[in-house]
Amino acid sequence: MTLALQVLLGGLTAGSIYALVALGVALIFKVSRVLNLAQGEFVAIGALVAYSAINGLHLPLAAAVGISIVVLACVGMAFERLAIRPARSQSMTTLLVITLGASVLMRGVAQVVWGKEPMSLPSFSGDQPLNLLGASLLPQSVWIVGGLLLSGIGLWVYLERSLAGKAMLAAAENQAAAEMIGIDALAMRRIGFALSAALGALAGVLVAPNTYITYDGGTIIGLKGFVAATLLGMGSLPGAIVGGLLLGLLEAGAATVSSQFRDASAFVVLIVALLVRSGLDKRQSLADAADR
Repeated sequence: MTLALQVLLGGLTAGSIYALVALGVALIFKVSRVLNLAQGEFVAIGALVAYSAINGLHLPLAAAVGISIVVLACVGMAFERLAIRPARSQSMTTLLVITLGASVLMRGVAQVVWGKEPMSLPSFSGDQPLNLLGASLLPQSVWIVGGLLLSGIGLWVYLERSLAGKAMLAAAENQAAAEMIGIDALAMRRIGFALSAALGALAGVLVAPNTYITYDGGTIIGLKGFVAATLLGMGSLPGAIVGGLLLGLLEAGAATVSSQFRDASAFVVLIVALLVRSGLDKRQSLADAADR
C-alpha cells in the first residue's frame, strides 16, 4: 500500500506539470488553431528568468515568480506577433513547422544568455518531506498540484464567466463575425498566446525546485505536455488536465518496472491514441457516407 501510494503521489506531481503545459498547448490551439511545439521553451525560459531575478537582481522568490510570468507573457505576445501572425493564412502543417523553428531559436538564445550549466531555484516552503500514510511527499509537490488547480479554475472562470474570455472564444469561433460586432480578434489571439506562455512560466518555476534548470530542460516536458493535450482531444482544457494527470500516473507506473520505460511510455501512448482516433474518424466517415 505504501509503494502504491508513493507511485500515486509521484504520478500526480509529474502529471500536474504535464497538465499545466498541456493547458497552454490546448489554449493556443483553441484560440488560433495552431499546434505549438514551443511550449516547453516557455517552461525552461520561465524558470531561468526567475533564477536570474533571484541571483542577479537579489529579489525575493515571490517577486521573481511574478516577474517570470510577466516576462514570459510578453514573450508569448512577441511570439504570436513575429512568428505566427505573418503566416496565419498558411496551413496547419506550416504553422507547426514555424513553432518548431521558434523552439529551436529560443533554445539557442537561452543557451547564449544562461549557458549550459544547470541551475536551481529554492523550494517555496522548504525541503522537509511530508509523511502521508508512510509515503513521502515534497512540499513543492503540493505547490505544483495547487498551481494546476488554481490555473484550471482561473482559466475556466476567465473563458466562461468573463466578458473578455467570451470575446476570445467568439473570435476563435468566427473571426469575421466577431470583428463585425467590435471584437479585436488579433488582440484576443495575442492575449491567448500571452496566457499560454504565462502558464509555461508557472510550470517552470513550480518544477524547478524539484530538479535542475537548463537551457534545453523544457524540451522533454513540452513534448509530454503536447502528448497530454492530444490524448482526449486537442483544444479541450479539461481534457488537457485529465490527459496530463493520466500521463503522469502511467509514467509513474512504468517507472516501477524500469526507469527506461518512463519517457518511452508517453510516446507509446501518443502513437496508440493517434491510431485509435484515426480508426474512429475513418469509421465515422464511412458511417456518414452510408447515411448520404
